[in-house]
Amino acid sequence: MAGIQTISITPWLLSALVPITATDFLRLNYGPLNTIYIRVLGPLMRESEYHSFNGVIWYLIGAWFVLTAFPKDIGLMGILLLSWCDTTASTVGRAFGHYTPSLRKGKSLAGSAAAFAVGTVTAAVFWGWLAPRSGPFPGDHNFPFMFTGQIRLPGIIRHLLGLKETQTSIGGWLALSIWSIWTGFVASASEAVSFFSLDDNLTIPVFSGIGMWGFLKVFA
Repeated sequence: MAGIQTISITPWLLSALVPITATDFLRLNYGPLNTIYIRVLGPLMRESEYHSFNGVIWYLIGAWFVLTAFPKDIGLMGILLLSWCDTTASTVGRAFGHYTPSLRKGKSLAGSAAAFAVGTVTAAVFWGWLAPRSGPFPGDHNFPFMFTGQIRLPGIIRHLLGLKETQTSIGGWLALSIWSIWTGFVASASEAVSFFSLDDNLTIPVFSGIGMWGFLKVFA
């Protein structure tokens, strides 16, 4: 067996976060240093980051949070949704956003629809194809997946309806389809919303993680 658990990655994320944040704090408070910083690393930055904190900081915080707070499959998917859905929404939104209604400043229906589609496909491929063909890895029994291929009605509803658990549970491709569609929805919603003007690198993985985790806490 080979590979590591996601919890082993989080210390490395923090070790990168501390010096990058410290450097940003210094450059934003010392003009000459910021000038040199932009001259060297400017091509890798957005113009909006020249005089504000680097997006890498928000990415590291978001990645650290989802890998620490959620089961490993939810954490990994949160990062994948940021990588794929945000890029897709931005690309499609710039190309076709003017043909569709605007959801808010800088966010179009075209971009959100693209994020939904890519999020749905990403989830289906990850849980339906990649995960079953990967591992096992050392420590899997201590860090299991949260989505196990089953979706069921909450016990309280099942009892109210007088149904057995087998009558209110689904698995296989149908469960995967519902779960993938929900994942695409939370990815699209997380990309479209604005929460105190926080960076997408933080809000997309965190809000997506909360949405996926919350769904499975109720229906799994």
